[in-house]
Amino acid sequence: MKRFALLLTIVVLASCSYRQDRLLSPRGATLSGVEVLVSEDVPDGFPSMILREVAFVNVSGKPMEVGAMETSGISVEGSGIWSLQPSSSEERLDWVLPVEKGFHARNYLGMNNSDYGGGIPMVCLWTPEINLSVGIAEPVLKLVSINVERKGNRAQAFIRRDFDEPVLLQPGDTLRSYREFEMTGSGDFFNPLREFARYMHESFGYEPPVSPADAFEAVWCAWGYERNFTVDEVIGTLPKVAELGFKWVDVDDGYQICEGDWEANDRITDEGMKRITAAIHAQGLKAKLWWAPLAADPGSRLASEHPEMLLVRKDGTHEDISWWDSWYLSPVNSFTRDYTLGLVDRFLLDWGFDGFKLDGQHLNLSEPDYNPASGLSYPEEACERLPEFFKAVSDRAEADKSGAVVQVCPCGCAINFFYTPYMNQAVASDPTSSAQIRMKRKVYAAMCPDLAYYADHVELSDGGLDFPTQIGVGGVIGSKFTWPAPNPTVKGDGYLLTPEKEAALRKWVGIYNDKKISTGRYLNLYDYGFDKPEAHVIEKDGAMYYAFYAPEWDGGAIELRGLESREYTVTEYTADEPRSFTVEGPDPLIHPVFKGAYLIEVK
Repeated sequence: MKRFALLLTIVVLASCSYRQDRLLSPRGATLSGVEVLVSEDVPDGFPSMILREVAFVNVSGKPMEVGAMETSGISVEGSGIWSLQPSSSEERLDWVLPVEKGFHARNYLGMNNSDYGGGIPMVCLWTPEINLSVGIAEPVLKLVSINVERKGNRAQAFIRRDFDEPVLLQPGDTLRSYREFEMTGSGDFFNPLREFARYMHESFGYEPPVSPADAFEAVWCAWGYERNFTVDEVIGTLPKVAELGFKWVDVDDGYQICEGDWEANDRITDEGMKRITAAIHAQGLKAKLWWAPLAADPGSRLASEHPEMLLVRKDGTHEDISWWDSWYLSPVNSFTRDYTLGLVDRFLLDWGFDGFKLDGQHLNLSEPDYNPASGLSYPEEACERLPEFFKAVSDRAEADKSGAVVQVCPCGCAINFFYTPYMNQAVASDPTSSAQIRMKRKVYAAMCPDLAYYADHVELSDGGLDFPTQIGVGGVIGSKFTWPAPNPTVKGDGYLLTPEKEAALRKWVGIYNDKKISTGRYLNLYDYGFDKPEAHVIEKDGAMYYAFYAPEWDGGAIELRGLESREYTVTEYTADEPRSFTVEGPDPLIHPVFKGAYLIEVK
């Protein structure tokens, strides 16, 4: 079987005609005037990975203008093809998806919308027989695309770099690619993504984060009261929060004057924020503060008095953050850093919070920064050095309060891999479905096996009560219920804690706190896309926790993978009346009948 299909092309503008693109490829016609040099290496300890660098040399004897270059690529064939395509756009698409006939996606790693960009610099394609991956192996994010397209039964993915301005290649000049990689294997995206993360760790020092124990505790978020929440509403809910078994209280958007001016507004007040944290701590709970750093409203005092902090685009305008109608702050800017670290001190030391929910799709990436006050060597440094911002926040939070939880919620974006070392709680980040909660969990488990994964408010799951999705994949459970009454400005039922919902929370938070599956080890035993039903497995304290998901399962055989040759007891631990039975390993078959989810403990 062919390991990979090598795709090397360069798009040039002929010097005699600036309007007509020419696509030159070593796979087809003669590369007139362009010599292609390819260097390849298999790095030590990574036998399934090929590192590649490509150089295009102008040997034509005349200048040529280059508009784009396409380099490494992969190609797979099959009637069914699945993919990992972790790029970001305002569509908030699934990261894991089938590649249907006629499919095309650009997967640009830069800004795809004014405040959506960044991601993981690789794409995986797999069939039941083979998995191929391609990506960038550089120490910082590079602004390239990893295009995916399918024609007939063949899908391909290839790296493309488009230049904002044509690059003039003089005779004898060389245009080089970034360091790229391809990997071969089997199964779904989990193993190649784990290998990519391991390579980035060993080659460039990207240390996978290890979450403190507190990051795995159940979360109640005050966002159910939304932006017009009151101090008394939050404090009044705390007895019920503690009674139901939640350990964290997240104070959300609405306390601030505006984005950029992070003092408490007149409705909440500084003393009100201190009252909230004091009441939270009096209940034996911990307090986390929502915050959207790197954002400033155009009418904020910060934007008016400190324009040196604002990101400046090439045309001299500021970059918009659509959700809050704000402007970006320059992420790699000493003024921004100093202001931000002062806020960390206020929130943790003065107001008394124990951690952060850093929120906003804009956190994932920015445009290149042309602000001279940022002191950058070139504008793209703002994109490449963005992780330094998160490192500064994380380091300061830890210095202020040891064990502080730093959650980053990039609101529907595929997480920017390069700042993952500087967060200790991931989140499903505004999932559009229960399926997204589950697929994002497996992605994080591959990259960062010891990182806590908060499954977000259960109200965002299918039906608003899909606790089996939150718990079964090893997520941290969460809710934004309101009690004893909703905020009158919130539409609908205001997320009111009804007797039915309270009974569900008592059951599922109790199960969560009892089993704490989220602290276990995710095992890659089933392939996404091809194994049915969808399956996830967590190993903890000698027990295996299997979670199966399907709209309806009628008793068809399911293989329990990963067991030894001995007898096991299977317990339906989430059933109202748990049933147990025995199976004989390895790989026994069970025949459950269920709708939605089937969760079992095997030990």
